[in-house]
Amino acid sequence: MSQFLNALNNFIWGPPLIVLMIATGAYFTLRSGFFQVRHLGYIFSRTLGRLFHQDAEPGEEKGLLTPYEAIATAVGGSVGFGNIAGVATAVTAGGPGAVFWMWLTAFLGMLIKQVEVSLAVYYRRTDENGVPYGGPTYYMERGLGEERHWGKLWMPLAFVFGIGIFSTFFISASTFTTSEVVAQSLGIPQAIAALIIVAILYLMIWGGVKKLGQILTKLVPVMSLSYLILGLIIIAMHYENILPTLGAIFSQAFSGTAAVGGFAGATVSQVISTGMARSVYSNEAGWGSSPMVHASSKTRHPVEQGLWGSFEVFVDTFIVCSITALTVLVSGEWTSGATNATLALNVFTNSFGLFGTVVLTLIMIVFSVTTSGGWYVYYEAVLRHLAKNHPQIKKYLLILFKYFYAVPPFVLTLYLIYVGDLSIWTLVDITSGIPTFINVAVILILSGQYFKLLKDYKARYMHIGTLDPNAVIFYEDKPEVKAALAAEQGKRT
Repeated sequence: MSQFLNALNNFIWGPPLIVLMIATGAYFTLRSGFFQVRHLGYIFSRTLGRLFHQDAEPGEEKGLLTPYEAIATAVGGSVGFGNIAGVATAVTAGGPGAVFWMWLTAFLGMLIKQVEVSLAVYYRRTDENGVPYGGPTYYMERGLGEERHWGKLWMPLAFVFGIGIFSTFFISASTFTTSEVVAQSLGIPQAIAALIIVAILYLMIWGGVKKLGQILTKLVPVMSLSYLILGLIIIAMHYENILPTLGAIFSQAFSGTAAVGGFAGATVSQVISTGMARSVYSNEAGWGSSPMVHASSKTRHPVEQGLWGSFEVFVDTFIVCSITALTVLVSGEWTSGATNATLALNVFTNSFGLFGTVVLTLIMIVFSVTTSGGWYVYYEAVLRHLAKNHPQIKKYLLILFKYFYAVPPFVLTLYLIYVGDLSIWTLVDITSGIPTFINVAVILILSGQYFKLLKDYKARYMHIGTLDPNAVIFYEDKPEVKAALAAEQGKRT
């Protein structure tokens, strides 16, 4: 079984997906005029700058979450244990060169995520309670099925995408990885540690999407800042290794890495696929996951929310993931033979003693539950779309989902603890690769709509170009769509 899964993972994260990701990211980057570089300051002013001004702007009266709650929930789904365990594993599997491919994927991913978030907001659907929901399955239905007249041909793509997304419901690394650290730190059985994490997660999600957004709003900044400060201190403690490490990152990106210490060595293809897979798993650019929560935000324009997607990738990878990679590399721990979050724990323990052990354990617990909490929102968006025309079925489906949400990851953790014949990261790479391939291909097909929105946004708010007064910036505002929705509502009543 393990040989088959490794072969499947190598196929999924082989040339087809790698080429698609790079080509799509390069296309959006070039056609937008390197938007993520030329307008990085503007992106930060409309994202980070807005965190200090919570008043709604014109056009933000609709939505379930404020822009900050949306980004906090989305960051809760991406800035998490993957930034620690995932990146540490990338370095131990691919060597320093994997970090280069992680950075390149994130650079292109800043545009990819801006596109998918913008499309999710543009094509979102308002439910019977007046709450907007959206995501890849929504822009597949409306963008491909309705606008491009694909009929029902969008459904197979949505089906495969949905399988990929919901496979993470059964295959999640968060509970296993975090329980491993908690068990090692506290000296308790890993199964007990996993049970504690499950209990904390249930307490957090029980308040619903709105409450979850408020919780993550408070937790995300605290957990991220604590980790960054300690990581920077570790890097400073090994300042003499910074330049050699940076040199290794760039030189070994194209040459592979020879075996050294407890590191078994890596080929160039392994370096590339590992770096890209961990980047996507961490910042979710192209995965199609976080657009599901961004689609529920209060925003004046789809591209405005897309800026938060770019900001999210920048913070997640260029700041948080880079801190992890550099601490593991400059400290030399990456050649020790330790893997997974245990590697990061060793770095913190060796640098700060018991204090480092305790702090990283607490951070891992918070990262784990916030990551799982963010994904809870993603699953809910897909379920709402699945049962969109059946309010009663949707109600009971969501209740059932809430009760059983944390059970499969716990069962998988028990399997890995007591059987242990599979690699958790092979499983999660497969589950992330499938929906990523579908989603990136779809946003490439829908790129024309994104560039229309970008042109309108630049003219409307950035004073670049000429504004078209007749432009429609939300799909449901199109006259024919309004008429169709009114007719659909009439049939229900």
